[in-house]
Amino acid sequence: MSERDEVIAGRYRLVDQVGRGATGVVWRARDERLGRVVAIKFLGAGSPADAVERIVREGRVAARLRHPHAVTVHDVIEHGGKPCLVMEYLPSRTLAELVDERGPLPEELVAGVGWQVASALAAAHAVGVVHRDVTTFNVLLGEDGTAKIADFGIARAIGEGTVTDPRVVVGTPAFLAPEVAAGEQAVFASDVYSLGATLYAALEGHPPFGTIDDNPYALLRRVSEGQVAPLRFPGPLGEVLLRVLRRDPGERPTMAEVHALLGAVVSGRHPVEDVPADDAPTGDAPPVDQAPPVDDLGPPGTTLPIPAPSSAPSSAPSRRSRRRIALLAGAAVLVAGGIAIGASLRGDAPSNDALPAPTTTTTTPPVPDCTARFEIVNSWPGGYQVRVVVRNAGRRALTEWTVTWLQPAGHAISRLWDGNLRADAGSVRVTSADYNATLPVDGSTSFGFTANGPATPQPDMTCTSDG
Repeated sequence: MSERDEVIAGRYRLVDQVGRGATGVVWRARDERLGRVVAIKFLGAGSPADAVERIVREGRVAARLRHPHAVTVHDVIEHGGKPCLVMEYLPSRTLAELVDERGPLPEELVAGVGWQVASALAAAHAVGVVHRDVTTFNVLLGEDGTAKIADFGIARAIGEGTVTDPRVVVGTPAFLAPEVAAGEQAVFASDVYSLGATLYAALEGHPPFGTIDDNPYALLRRVSEGQVAPLRFPGPLGEVLLRVLRRDPGERPTMAEVHALLGAVVSGRHPVEDVPADDAPTGDAPPVDQAPPVDDLGPPGTTLPIPAPSSAPSSAPSRRSRRRIALLAGAAVLVAGGIAIGASLRGDAPSNDALPAPTTTTTTPPVPDCTARFEIVNSWPGGYQVRVVVRNAGRRALTEWTVTWLQPAGHAISRLWDGNLRADAGSVRVTSADYNATLPVDGSTSFGFTANGPATPQPDMTCTSDG
């Protein structure tokens, strides 16, 4: 048994025990080589063989995923003949503990926590990893409001085998997706459902189908039937959860789309009105990385809103459109030509007085009718998610728009929403969709995409309009 002040692997000095589970314990320790505090997960003496495989798998998954809202695994070491995980130490409590203490949590807090966790799970999905056990017990809340997803011990990388017998239902029953409760393999959409069940539990005070103390077989049956109880606390977040908790996996949004939907809630916008139902969201990702500090929530029932993201209006002045400039220039030519023709018909030689006085003008390039702004809203090793904001910079409404740019070498768009994509020989062209083609003066819309590439680019974009 591990003891206080014991040094593990020649560098990790144990400080105190901070957690205990069915298969082991977690100690806070000091890395004496790097001078940092870490957490070490030890397996218990009677841990089954699959627990050893789980902890090794968690280390392998951690090597594929580095994200600010996923608990980082620094190393896998051996102690007492068994592997141990060395992880970042996050002074925190679980979302489950906070719900047990306070009951249903404020919508603003739940949406902020979900937004953070969804960003980490979207990154995991982008590298082919399904978590398979997203629950209130595996969401950690730091003292400053930071939320992180933990315990990738039963995660499965697409293309790899599973830890357990495929006939065994893996995960916490109260948070399982219906297809997993029915015995099917977990897929990305299953994580989406489990995150929805987790946020439902935080918002309502209990999971969608019962509590973890219910008979597991009866609970699995209810989950597989997929009949979610109506929300007692509806609102913008409730509308997102109804979309996420659909029984058919094919009808659920992707995790990247969930991340943006929750961002719309945090930003104070209506997620259904602002985000097309069948495509990825178009709203700004909120510039907040944290939920409110949990210790500042006040007594149970107190609502403390997350700071709304700033939305300073553009200071760009209204500009003359190219068509108006062309019309004015054409009118001047017609006037001058009419004077000369009238003088010729009268037989008079055109005089200098009949012609307009020459003027000196400075030629300036025409100002485009629309502009496009490129924003990285999420990134992960080998990939990233982009939002492009299109703005009408002219004096008339636009009826369609086109954005073009050069794709950097080694980059490829994997999925695009809210626009029509054409990519050819490194050149990318996105035209408006039917529902976001029309833009009023100073109006804006957006499209988004995910891409694979060695780094996050910042291409120069050109926006044009034919409308």
